[in-house]
Amino acid sequence: MRRFSWFNATSLTLGFAFLYLPMVLLVIYSFNGGRLVTVWAGFSTKWYGELLRNKDFLNAAWVTLKVAVASSTLATILGTMAAYVLVRVGRFPGRTLFSGMIYAPLVMPEVITGLSLLLLFIGVGIDRGVFTIVLAHTTFAMCYVSVVVSSRLVTFDQSLEEAALDLGSSPFEAFRLVTLPIIAPAVISGWLLAFTLSLDDLVIASFTTGPSATTLPIKIFSAVRLGVSPEINALSTIMIGIVTVGVVTASLITKRAAVAQARDEQAAARVTT
Repeated sequence: MRRFSWFNATSLTLGFAFLYLPMVLLVIYSFNGGRLVTVWAGFSTKWYGELLRNKDFLNAAWVTLKVAVASSTLATILGTMAAYVLVRVGRFPGRTLFSGMIYAPLVMPEVITGLSLLLLFIGVGIDRGVFTIVLAHTTFAMCYVSVVVSSRLVTFDQSLEEAALDLGSSPFEAFRLVTLPIIAPAVISGWLLAFTLSLDDLVIASFTTGPSATTLPIKIFSAVRLGVSPEINALSTIMIGIVTVGVVTASLITKRAAVAQARDEQAAARVTT
C-alpha cells in the first residue's frame, strides 16, 4: 500500500482550495452587512430579506424550477426508454444512427445546440417561452440519463426478468415489477443529473427563451454584467445549499438501495443453496 506523501497531500489541498474556496468566500460575504461585496462591514442577513422581496429573482426562480422539473422528468422517461432499447434490443436497422443521435448532444457545443433549436422553433412557428426551454433542456439532458441508465442495465441480471416471464408476467409487468425497482437508483441519479443540468444551463436557455420566460441563470448573468450585488451572493448561497442537500440525499438513497439490494441477493443465494 502506497504511503500518503506530502506531495499528494499538497496537491489534494490545492485542488480542493481551487474548487471550493471561492464558494466559501461567496457564502461568507452573503452575510456581509455592507453593499460592497469585497469589504466586510459586519454580519447581517438583510440581503436574504431583500432577495425575498425581489420579484424579478423570485419569478425567474419559479420559471427555472418549473423548467427543471418538467425537462428532467421528460428526459428521464425518454432516456430510460432509449437506454433500454440500446441495451436490450438486438441489432435492428438504424441502430448505429439511433445511438449516434442519442449521444450526439454529449459532444455537441451548446452554442450549436441552442442555435439549431432556435432555428427549429422559428421554422415550426412555436413561440419561445417555458415550453421551448423545456423541449431544449429535455433534448440535451436525455443523453446523460441514457448513459447513466445504460451503465446499470449492462450489469443487470436478465435471468430475473426471465423468471418473472416464466411465472406468467407480461413483458411490461416484468419491467415494472422487476427491472425498474432494481435500476431505480440509476434512474433517480439520471433525474438528479438532468435536474442539475437544467438549473445550471445558460447558453441553450438564452437561445430558446422568450420575453415572458427568464430563467434564473439568465437573470443572474444579466445582473452580474452591471456589477455583483450582495443579493446575488445570497441567492448563490441558497442555490449551493439546495444542491448540497440534494447531493447528500441522493447519496444516502443510493447507498441504502445498494445495501438493500445486496441483502436481497444474499437472501436469494441462501434460498437457492
